[in-house]
Amino acid sequence: MLTLYMEVSLTETQQCCGDVEMLFRRWSVLGLVIPTLLIGACSSTPEKEEISEQPAAELYLESKQRMNTGNYRSAIAHLEALLSRYPFGPHADQVQLDLIYGYYAVSDNAAARAAADRFIRLNPTHKDIDYALYMRGLMSEDEDSNFFQSMFNIDRSDRDPAMVRQAFGDFERLIREYPASKYAPDAARRMIALKNRLARYEVRVAEYYYQREAYVASIGRGKYVVQYMSDTPSVERALELMVESYDKLDMPEAKQDTLAVLKLNYPDNSMVN
Repeated sequence: MLTLYMEVSLTETQQCCGDVEMLFRRWSVLGLVIPTLLIGACSSTPEKEEISEQPAAELYLESKQRMNTGNYRSAIAHLEALLSRYPFGPHADQVQLDLIYGYYAVSDNAAARAAADRFIRLNPTHKDIDYALYMRGLMSEDEDSNFFQSMFNIDRSDRDPAMVRQAFGDFERLIREYPASKYAPDAARRMIALKNRLARYEVRVAEYYYQREAYVASIGRGKYVVQYMSDTPSVERALELMVESYDKLDMPEAKQDTLAVLKLNYPDNSMVN
């Protein structure tokens, strides 16, 4: 039987309008002007595709063909029609999975998330829950990222990491409940980067408190990084802030204990030399 939901890597043979729109929605910042030349042949508000009355099997096949050629918007139209006309048909579960990917492929994260949430809620024991969790994690991760910040190495770790936490939670659940899933290895790799992002945020908050002389709060954030994110590069800076805060609070014993930990783990740190 044909499998309708697609792998996460996008096909390289996308149509002009879908390809341009997807790239610029994922790689744009507010105020960026898209050159008219690139989108002259593409309508900014494409009309809703009319789907003729067809048997479920034919709609299923047509949506599959459109997905395979990267014609995601047309594929979505066929999938939505199929789900609307045959909500309890033999392909219903597969159509829902394909819609998750289709929406994601055209950067409609709100629709993709709603589709993933609905699938997980309505099919808690389905064999493809791991896929829905993985895709939902990707959506949250994407919403925290910015192409131009990555290109120019701009550190925006001070941003609220709410979406990072959601992505981390979905990937963590995927690995915990479906360790044999083919998506588990990539989810584990992504969790490392997400954890580093969360640790950087905690350190930025600790620095904020330190600069405002809220030393107890700064220590608390530093301890959180050391305790729960000990395998991230941010631990060194967290320990430094703790040392500096204990010094400001005139707590020599706590300062020396923290310096000892810093020296043990980071012997080349300037504070211990």
